[in-house]
Amino acid sequence: MRIAYLDCSTGIAGDMTLAALIDAGADEGVIRAGIDSLGLEGVVLKTETVVKGGFRSTYVTVEHPEQHAHRHLSDIHEILDRADAITDSQKSIAREIFLAVAQAEAKVHGSTVEKVHFHEVGAIDSIVDIVGVAMGFDLLGIDQVYCSYIPTGNGKVKIDHGVCPIPTPGTAELLKGIPLANVPIEAELTTPTGAAIVKTLVDHFSPSLPAMTVEQIGYGAGTKDFPSRANILRLFVGTGVASPGFDQVYLLETNLDDISGEIIGYARQKLLDEGALDVFSMAIQMKKERPGVLLSVICRPDQIEAMETILFHETGTFGIRRQLIERSKRLRESVTIDSDWGPIEGKLGWREGEPAIFTPEFESCARVAQKQGLPLREVYRTIESWYQQAEMDEDDEPHDHDHDSPGAHSHDHDHDHRHDHDHSHDHSHDHDHDHDHDHDHNHDHDGDHT
Repeated sequence: MRIAYLDCSTGIAGDMTLAALIDAGADEGVIRAGIDSLGLEGVVLKTETVVKGGFRSTYVTVEHPEQHAHRHLSDIHEILDRADAITDSQKSIAREIFLAVAQAEAKVHGSTVEKVHFHEVGAIDSIVDIVGVAMGFDLLGIDQVYCSYIPTGNGKVKIDHGVCPIPTPGTAELLKGIPLANVPIEAELTTPTGAAIVKTLVDHFSPSLPAMTVEQIGYGAGTKDFPSRANILRLFVGTGVASPGFDQVYLLETNLDDISGEIIGYARQKLLDEGALDVFSMAIQMKKERPGVLLSVICRPDQIEAMETILFHETGTFGIRRQLIERSKRLRESVTIDSDWGPIEGKLGWREGEPAIFTPEFESCARVAQKQGLPLREVYRTIESWYQQAEMDEDDEPHDHDHDSPGAHSHDHDHDHRHDHDHSHDHSHDHDHDHDHDHDHNHDHDGDHT
């Protein structure tokens, strides 16, 4: 698996990311041709080698005529649609980033995605940065993106609505659910475009490099100079050596001692219906010897806001603890097998080098149990036995295909059971990665530079 790691020691901006991608080997000529095809008159992408804090890096600038347009999301889509030198996959990535911006700004300003104006992120240089970044990640063939914790910087910055503390409202909205780092620099380190890129493209956050074989390192320079450190975004590109059965999730917890079990059960079901990965509870002893319940929710980073809204609304809790945790898991896919009782849905799970296991779904087993008048446990045992016997029969047959997946088997099940693989794996790239934003910034620096 080809992976990238963004080392945001002094934050992240659109121009820094584009520069790092080009420095890491993304074809500058292809990116330049894609930008030219946007049809933005007078726009020129320029790169140069600079030294920041003693380190060589690439610096990107966008030359363009003065412009005063405030674009809507529909205007951005029209610009992308006419670009014939940008692939559909690259356009899709760019649209995700712009949508993240629009959603964040709509939330901040009480507007809608369709009505919200792009100010800073609708400027020509920001459009070029986002499109170039989308092309760069695609050209490098990145499958998974890892990222360090994000520093926002400190102080205040001037935007269209006046002077705002850092991070500004739109940037803060985009960074919800993302681990932040405290870097004591009086400047805006992470810009709206940088936050949108992180929100849209990053799969995992880690304060250190993931297990990987590094093949290229790109250095993208920011505009400002800091006396204490080099203002550089580093991009590591290579091959991941970690097990794909790994991801990061959030654990949300709250202690409850003043509501009934029925309310807790109702809240639990709402959390599951909203897409929580798991919800569970346990009895605890609280202050003043009061018996209580610990309600725990496991969810993806992009689900935090929805989960916490349900917890606050349904339980009336005064506080929710959150932890970013790592988990190991079996890779999985949904399958359907043929049985004497008809099609049975289930999950196939495996780890590298191990045989796969099959677990039938409750709904399928319950349906059979009711129809056949059998105990549910007997249906489970029978279906699992059928699957195991089918696996044994397949292993006994001569076959010359490669044994590559899943586990120790290559699952070309063409006989007694049918696999309708819908690949509902338990990771969301939901590139999740709920993304939003449109920026009203009128920063002291031009465009999206830090």
